[in-house]
Amino acid sequence: MSDQEAPVFQIQRVYLKDLSLEQPNSPAILLEQAQPSVDIQLGVEATPVADGIYEVAVTATVQTKIEDRTVFLVEAKQAGIFEIRNLPEDQMGPVIGIACPQIVYPYLRGNVADIINRAGFPPVHLAEINFQAMYEQQQAQAAGTLPQ
Repeated sequence: MSDQEAPVFQIQRVYLKDLSLEQPNSPAILLEQAQPSVDIQLGVEATPVADGIYEVAVTATVQTKIEDRTVFLVEAKQAGIFEIRNLPEDQMGPVIGIACPQIVYPYLRGNVADIINRAGFPPVHLAEINFQAMYEQQQAQAAGTLPQ
């Protein structure tokens, strides 16, 4: 096997692509004693950038509310640029949908916890994610074998 045919998987860069924090009801809501509810949504997206180069981004939206009023809303997108070449087609999906997000996600977790802490709130720690299960569920939904 020549070097041209050898599989290539390299991290080119991991970076914070987008981060926003909103506290629309501050300072009044900060005086509330009620326990807020926390809603966390995660997503993964991949975009080809050039031949063999992909950007894989993991997004998180963290919203805390007391009743129907928002305490804070954090939207974050952590991305990585990966060089992926000479892999069999059936391995590309799992590499982009599982391996790349697993590399990017710890950076996202740290940035989300940090921005929430810097805003004066106790940090919200995003749980570990099983990206393989998430990927398999998305594939099953796309194939129509699971309900949406």
